This record gives sequence, C-alpha cells and structure tokens, in this order.
Amino acid sequence: MPDKILVEATGMAKALGDETRMRILALLENQELCACQIIEMFELANSTISRHLAVLKRAGLVQSRKSGRWIYFSWVEEPVGNAQFLQQWLSTVVSQDPQVRQDRERMREILKIDPEVLCRIQNGKDCC
Repeated sequence: MPDKILVEATGMAKALGDETRMRILALLENQELCACQIIEMFELANSTISRHLAVLKRAGLVQSRKSGRWIYFSWVEEPVGNAQFLQQWLSTVVSQDPQVRQDRERMREILKIDPEVLCRIQNGKDCC
C-alpha cells in the first residue's frame, strides 16, 4: 500500500509541475471542454496537448468522455484522497493568477466557435 501512495503522489506532483497543465486545470475547474477548444486556447500541437491531458488523467485530476468524434475533458467529479485536496488548493491559489484570468476570458471567446469550425481551422478542410 505505501508504494501506491508514493506512486500517486509522484504522478500528481508531475502533473502540477508544468505551467501549461496548471492552466489547463484552471480552465477545466467549472466546465467541460473539448480537446479542440483546449488546443485552440494554447495554440500548441494536438500531440502536445494530448500528452498534457494524458498526464493529468493518469494523475487522477481529470476525466474524459467521448461524444461522437469529440473528446471532452473535465475535473474528476468525485476526486479521491489527494486529488480532492489538490482541486481545492487549485481553486484557491491558481484562480488569483492574472494569466489564468486572461485564459478564462479568451476561453469565453473560443467557446463561441463551433467545435467543427475549430477542427477545420486546426486541421484543414478534411477534418470533419
């Protein structure tokens, strides 16, 4: 059992050890986002955002669901142990950051764009 606790804590520390992942978590705090919306927000390659989301998912901080061709991400609904503590901490600390406030403003604009349009913008006309 102690090994599992250490592995879990290490995964969470790794997940929180990157500014982009922290910003992604802050955006997911009160909403579910499609992967394409997250990609648009950070203007990074699909593979880069996918890696960040995979780290967050392995750490037990986010969950995903597939709906048609779209994959949506959100905070874990019922966090267990340290994940619950980290969500509370993140809500308090990160929400005060000016970059997070800017990200949330920009995401409000991105959410006005249909996901299919975002997909075409990101991947070309053959995407959807």
